[in-house]
Amino acid sequence: MEKRVGCGCRDKVYSGFVRTAASNDIAIAAPILYASRMMTESEKSPIARRFRGFLPVVVDIETGGFNAKRDALLEIAAVTLDMDEQGFISRRETFACHVEPFPGANLDAESLAFTGIDPYNPFRMAKPERDALELIFKPVRRLIRTSGCNRAILVGHNAAFDLSFLNAAVNRSGIKRNPFHPFSTFDTVPLAGMAYGQTVLARAVEAAGFEWNNDKAHSAIYDTERTADLFCSIINRWNELSLHHAGSDEPRRQLQGTKHV
Repeated sequence: MEKRVGCGCRDKVYSGFVRTAASNDIAIAAPILYASRMMTESEKSPIARRFRGFLPVVVDIETGGFNAKRDALLEIAAVTLDMDEQGFISRRETFACHVEPFPGANLDAESLAFTGIDPYNPFRMAKPERDALELIFKPVRRLIRTSGCNRAILVGHNAAFDLSFLNAAVNRSGIKRNPFHPFSTFDTVPLAGMAYGQTVLARAVEAAGFEWNNDKAHSAIYDTERTADLFCSIINRWNELSLHHAGSDEPRRQLQGTKHV
């Protein structure tokens, strides 16, 4: 069941509680107990086995410009994922927070006009960078442990952009335990180009069979959840193809791109 956790979200204000997507009920988040020993390979979750110990986490960051070291990070959202025993992946939880511009941060007027963000609106309930990052990192670290993964890997649309701002904020905040791999990513731009022939997020999402709402776009939550839907669709499409052709030499050659008669 998908859940949302966060603070100062654009359409609703969240204050550390969990809202379930199916019923819209509010529930207090239960603590997650860490494993007391290393998991064997068979005890690891399907997602840990599928991605070689990496936990895919979808991230979108809205900013005050394009320079990760100079420009402000203004919104961050992350979506964690579940995978069943058949290898099909889906959204799990959404975490999000508005972020205060760091001291001395540049705020590019064109970027703010594009995203529609007012950095100093008090109703954003924005948090300092370190607090906002910890809101995202803590549940990711827990899921890494409980799933049997070794590290998170950022999934994003033009993922290098989001990762550069994430890494810059981590460095400014002095956070020592960044759960994300420092340079590896899953980028939905080439994945969507391969699967659907589209590289623009809105067009790729629609090609995958999902609706796209321009009025909600450029909110970190909305873009992250649509990117997560896109990533899950691509992985599940490949999984369906693999399961359909399991045990046949010829389909495996087709999947590898070998042309034969």
